[in-house]
Amino acid sequence: MIKELLENFNPLDHLWLWLFGASFIAMMVSMSTFPAIFNISEAKHLMDEPGERSSHSKITPNLGGVGLYISLVVVITLIGGVLDTKILMLILGSLTILFFLGLKDDLLILSPKKKLFGQILAAMVLIVFTDTRILGLSGLFGVTIMPYWLSVSFTLFVYILIINAYNLIDGVDGLAGSLALIASAAFAFIAVKIEDVTMATTAVATIGALLPFLRLNISKNKKIFMGDTGSMLVGFLVAFYSVRFIGTTQTTPVSLFFTSAPVMVLSIVFFPLLDTFRIFIYRILILKTSPFSADKNHLHHRFLDLGFSHLQTTTYIVFLNIMLITFSYSIRQMDIHFQFVLLIVVGTLLYSLLFIYNWLIVRKWFPEFLKP
Repeated sequence: MIKELLENFNPLDHLWLWLFGASFIAMMVSMSTFPAIFNISEAKHLMDEPGERSSHSKITPNLGGVGLYISLVVVITLIGGVLDTKILMLILGSLTILFFLGLKDDLLILSPKKKLFGQILAAMVLIVFTDTRILGLSGLFGVTIMPYWLSVSFTLFVYILIINAYNLIDGVDGLAGSLALIASAAFAFIAVKIEDVTMATTAVATIGALLPFLRLNISKNKKIFMGDTGSMLVGFLVAFYSVRFIGTTQTTPVSLFFTSAPVMVLSIVFFPLLDTFRIFIYRILILKTSPFSADKNHLHHRFLDLGFSHLQTTTYIVFLNIMLITFSYSIRQMDIHFQFVLLIVVGTLLYSLLFIYNWLIVRKWFPEFLKP
């Protein structure tokens, strides 16, 4: 009876109940996992020590990524059997690679080369064995369908770029987790629209896993960081959603997002990517240092320098991200090149508001605001 039920069960027939269940399971597992992580971290002194780049002054557990990983594993193994099992198992394999990679980096410090190799391996597992890749760009820059080698190379580049962008933006309480939560919510909404139950289920599970973590991450007492483990996991998942969404729409000309998928994805990950790009340019051209060297020149550091709290900084950036996603969704019927130009202009303007406020208004017009 159970076998027949599973064979005939279609999540689309009970989609909202199904998605709520996946999110709820992930949230419950996440909530029950963090107390154990706290106890182990304190007992074994597995803490993040405040350093020169840190915006915190207390030692804090940095194994939040462990709770996120366990939550996702439980959801995938419990309910993945009625979805696209092959791709879910390979997602689990890639997440496991990144989990152990990040865990070693959080506990012992890992060299950038080894970290990059692990990220490439995790991405290639999905690209090669499931053929989940970016096939084209909906005509953006004249690119419709790319040759196989170019498609694989570009998809791998997207994975590495997004994973490291979320890793780099994880600098203040709640920021990386909140941006990942908003991205997952956006992709869950898109997946429902295009009836991709596997992506929708994974996305809502990510939301469920992140909610208990964020409650602790922004708290003052029982604070915990996601560490490199968590930031790479959520970065990888956002990258997977991006690649699957663009790839799926390119094979479905009647899709609602056939002429807007690349721009929609860019709007979702715009702020982490633009901040990473700005930092790299600043380090190379201004500081004359390696683009991978650590400093305190990220957007969130600028907020903290102006006296904003961690919560205020996160709230502001997340709000701008939601505005940009909503704007991109509202113009999805336009020509894709026009969409792209508008997104770049509006996104860069939103990103630059703080710098405009700081340099043009405060320093030049009201310098008394900067006096102690």
